[in-house]
Amino acid sequence: MENLQAVKQRFGIIGNDIQLNRAIEKAVRVAPTDISALVIGESGVGKESIPKIIHQLSHRKHAKYIAVNCGAIPEGTIDSELFGHEKGAFTGATQARKGYFEVADGGTIFLDEVGELPLTTQVRLLRVLENGEFIKVGSSQVQKTNVRIVAATNVNMHQAIQKGKFREDLYYRLSTIEIGLPPLRERGMDIQLLFRKFASDFAQKNRIPVIRLDENASNLLVNYHFPGNIRQLKNIAEQISIMEENRVISSDIITQYLPNISGNLPMVVENQNTSSNSDFANERDIMYKILFDMRNDINDLKKLTLDLMQNGNNSEVQEENRNLIQRIYNEESPTHNVEVVQIPEESSQNNYDFIETIEEHENLSLQEKEVEMIKKSLDRNKGKRKLAAKELGISERTLYRKIKQYDL
Repeated sequence: MENLQAVKQRFGIIGNDIQLNRAIEKAVRVAPTDISALVIGESGVGKESIPKIIHQLSHRKHAKYIAVNCGAIPEGTIDSELFGHEKGAFTGATQARKGYFEVADGGTIFLDEVGELPLTTQVRLLRVLENGEFIKVGSSQVQKTNVRIVAATNVNMHQAIQKGKFREDLYYRLSTIEIGLPPLRERGMDIQLLFRKFASDFAQKNRIPVIRLDENASNLLVNYHFPGNIRQLKNIAEQISIMEENRVISSDIITQYLPNISGNLPMVVENQNTSSNSDFANERDIMYKILFDMRNDINDLKKLTLDLMQNGNNSEVQEENRNLIQRIYNEESPTHNVEVVQIPEESSQNNYDFIETIEEHENLSLQEKEVEMIKKSLDRNKGKRKLAAKELGISERTLYRKIKQYDL
């Protein structure tokens, strides 16, 4: 069995994530056999690499390897594409045609997006998996084929089975070995490695200087949720390489290329477990509301402070500001005691100190709430970070970083 690092180099796979390594190890182990395998994972995670590994490390490596995107072939012609047809089988069939299963006899067929197959085609595919037999469209003659099938899908197969869109017996035939690939957002520092690789390759191909991320931009990229996974990351690297003149990329620049950047904020996730988890979700909702309300209040205070600095001793403005502050810090927040004071014009050079104090108070308050939420979640889950991260609606990697940051 080949060394894991050697396999990565051979097939151009970049990354050291544990889940990724486990998937590659599974592919290497299953390769010498003839059993079918099902690769699962979100769109854009690189599922097409696994069947290539399986084929090239098997005894079929000298035979044909054919990749078929089941979702890209129209329903009316997919049977003909896979199994072939006889002359005159349908309008336009002017001559007989071999299908992929006949052409790839002795080799491997990769059925990408297998969850998109029509039910009638699923019946034909099941017969191939069971006894290696198929019939061309428009023919009555049974033909034999010796093909190894590796399939992939981004569809939740169990839901598809429940909805009657996928045959359960076919699913169990395909998934003798199930190999799962992690989404990019769960691969931690692999994101930086991949970005540098894509940027370097693009720069070399187009003979331009390579872009480089500063520390803040790199952290922002690592914590982005990447709905498009590796494809999206490559697209971003190439866009920035073309559009930006400055070769050192800051967080402000990279934010412009990350759609829905707010998607990284903590969010409430649906939890169908126990009543205690439900209670925690309600408590978490309240905590998030407090955090956002506090930020709004601090922003109001900043605005009031600027008004005070600009209008000096204007009594009407001060009275208006005093009323607004009292409305913000009402009887529900008795710990806040805010007094509007007159700011002499000659002391304007110290005004920014006051603003910095407000910002420091804001950061401290948000940090205290965050620490409190993390502690409660860890206590509730007996220190298990994975469960705590799930309850908090953040990744386990982000939670681990917060634990180190706050020395919890």
